Amino acid sequence: MTTLRFPLAETPDKFATETGRKLFAGPSEFVKGVVAMDGLPAPDRLEVCFAGRSNVGKSSLINALTGTKGLARASNTPGRTQEINFFTQGPELYLVDLPGYGYANAPVKVVAKWQRLLKQYLSGRQTLRRAFVLIDARHGVKPVDAEIMKLLDTSAVTFQCVLTKADKVKANEREKVLDQVRGALAKHPAAFPEIVLTSSEKSDGIPTLRSIIAHLE
Repeated sequence: MTTLRFPLAETPDKFATETGRKLFAGPSEFVKGVVAMDGLPAPDRLEVCFAGRSNVGKSSLINALTGTKGLARASNTPGRTQEINFFTQGPELYLVDLPGYGYANAPVKVVAKWQRLLKQYLSGRQTLRRAFVLIDARHGVKPVDAEIMKLLDTSAVTFQCVLTKADKVKANEREKVLDQVRGALAKHPAAFPEIVLTSSEKSDGIPTLRSIIAHLE
């Protein structure tokens, strides 16, 4: 019997679930948007970051995690969200919302700016414990997602794949997408060997993701 590579993360037990709930029961507040490395807040706590192509549901996921409607705001306008946005989650954690990527019509200079800032942040932030790469469960890994995964590889940042909008996909189609995602992740040494399946709308997988974050050291 072979062990499935990149299995779905198991539902946490009651203790782990409660630990995650307590962490995210604390206040969530927007700190600042950063456009250059010298604007980063002090590295005085652990942090996790969220990356994903435009319209993958990143803002919705952050809002679902924190239970704070409107904390992270989505923008459908190419080039508008060019900042690294920092949020506090209680006194012990930063949640970091990275600029959305994948706008086909974003100006070249804007894309280059994003890439420089992301590279500098990912390679230079010692308190960053994990990146969560969000993948739309309806579409799987796209070439632009593979690019950000490669950047995380070269930056030696462990990343974990989070499938979003899982409620929008039928079970048989979801398995096809999971197979494609697993194949893509196998090419990346920095990929954490579990996938989290989520739906911000239905709150599916949110307790699991909270627990994972709460147990990072």
